[in-house]
Amino acid sequence: MSDIIQLLPDAVANQIAAGEVVQRPASAVKELVENAIDAGADKIQLILKDAGKSLIQVIDNGCGMSITDARMCFERHATSKIRKAADLFAIRTMGFRGEAMASIAAIAHVELKTRRYEDELGTCIIIEGSEVISQEACASSAGTSISIKNLFYNTPARRNFLKSNPVEMRHVLDEFQRVALANPQIFFTLHHDGQEVYHLPPVTLKQRIIHLLGNNYNQRLVPVEEDTTIVKLRGFVGKPEFARKTRGEQFFFVNNRFIRDAYLNHAVMTAYEELLPDDSFPLYVLFIEIDPAKIDINVHPTKTEIKYQDEKALYAIIRSAVKRSLGRYNITPSLDFEQDTGIERMITHKPLDQIVPPTITVNPDFNPFATSAPKRETPFMRDVAENRPAIPQNWDTLYEISKKETHQQEELHVQQLITVNDQPVSKASERQLFQIHNRFILSQIKSGFMLISQQAAHERILYERFLQQLQNHSGVSQQSLFPQTVSFNSADFELLRELLPDIRALGFDIREFGRNTVVVEGIPADLNKANEHILLENLLEGFKNNLAILKLDKRDTLARTLARNAATKAGTPLTLEEMNQLIDQLFACQMPNLALNGKPVISTFTLAELLERFEK
Repeated sequence: MSDIIQLLPDAVANQIAAGEVVQRPASAVKELVENAIDAGADKIQLILKDAGKSLIQVIDNGCGMSITDARMCFERHATSKIRKAADLFAIRTMGFRGEAMASIAAIAHVELKTRRYEDELGTCIIIEGSEVISQEACASSAGTSISIKNLFYNTPARRNFLKSNPVEMRHVLDEFQRVALANPQIFFTLHHDGQEVYHLPPVTLKQRIIHLLGNNYNQRLVPVEEDTTIVKLRGFVGKPEFARKTRGEQFFFVNNRFIRDAYLNHAVMTAYEELLPDDSFPLYVLFIEIDPAKIDINVHPTKTEIKYQDEKALYAIIRSAVKRSLGRYNITPSLDFEQDTGIERMITHKPLDQIVPPTITVNPDFNPFATSAPKRETPFMRDVAENRPAIPQNWDTLYEISKKETHQQEELHVQQLITVNDQPVSKASERQLFQIHNRFILSQIKSGFMLISQQAAHERILYERFLQQLQNHSGVSQQSLFPQTVSFNSADFELLRELLPDIRALGFDIREFGRNTVVVEGIPADLNKANEHILLENLLEGFKNNLAILKLDKRDTLARTLARNAATKAGTPLTLEEMNQLIDQLFACQMPNLALNGKPVISTFTLAELLERFEK
């Protein structure tokens, strides 16, 4: 029998490795941008088409590569970062394995142009599916430009599993934000389909956070700084009142490398103990500087997991530093020393000879004890008084109509019989309703009484109504007298663009208005008292939270999120008419007994149960 074990060709091995290293366009963006940072670039441009599916181009002004290095960088395990195994425990660069470029070249069309500062000509290499098509000298600017076209062109199964452009773009923005936060001293730009998404000049860390997440974050940040022999900690955490329902704004960086660590996240959450409402997550951007010999980053292919030599001490330091910073904020609010807010800016200095003292005029004929003040004759007012019609007699009888008793019009339609657990519920005119603690509605039924959670009931009503509107595109819009402009960060704006057709079907009248900005000209008629900015922000946050937890389809998640945000909250007093209307609408639903969280909306108590409680 012949031997059956064979050594795979390099092209096949690179495609297998690409499955771990390059999972989607965002993975390729991360590898290329990190290579540009390792090359010492202080200006990096990222250009995308179709969310990276058609084109990913990274242009930097780094050190560039020689002819030999330009060809060698596409070989497996070829790297300039390490030389021996001991270097794995002294890594300060982003990459070190030498797998990314070989993996990308195996599944895409790659064009590389590079030139060192001391060379007159650069090198241009074109590779398709690990096969070098051409290599020649070319004129190029100092630095490196890498273009990746038609990602996964030779692995159609992987390409078919890619999501829509807005979804893939959100993943790209997530990776871009992490790299930009870790390197505020570098100039970054991001263009997508010919439009500039980010323009980030070199600034401080706080200003970079504001540029990425939004101008309203300026007042939300609390500085954190701690310097010990074990670790150096710096960064910012968010104030408790601005916590969100999702974890999207939580960043840990170890030696400027973004990581995910549930253990360190627990340390931060413990510092916020008793300061956050349930199911809320604070913002934090924390940088940990630690000796590379005390950590191991060669744990996961994406290099987002790290093993620590003394993680208990690190946990305690992070917890105490964040807690102390929050304590300082509560006692003395933090000041922004980067803004010129001195009182000197408010004073206009003048020469002494130009300063005029205030003057006071006194009327010597004024008599405060006079019984009647002299009338001032004004021709205009006199003409108006002469031409004014006389006041009609008995004008006060006009208000007697308000004192008359109003007779309610009798209902012309016959109400359908409503049942709860096979027990008929009284008509609206016959019900005896009570509101308990502004949270529950008590209604008498023939067999006893029922308790209805007013918030859960209203959520169920709105959920089924919004779901019906999404299916029929029948949402009714209430136009605003003054349209409102609402701005988002780039990631939320991409999500809003993805949801825009369904949001409009609910009754929103929204159109794009420049970069990361929309104009809201109308909102659903059911939400006529809502604030447009808060409504859309809560809608996006709730959508991301429900999508991550429940894994529902897009329309169901959108209807569920909007219903929870728009429903009448517990603690709101209701009139008798509002309670009757709520009950009628609830029992018109398809599933009136089930809340959106799966718990019951209605609890019934029979007369037998009450007698059993009170009789001996």
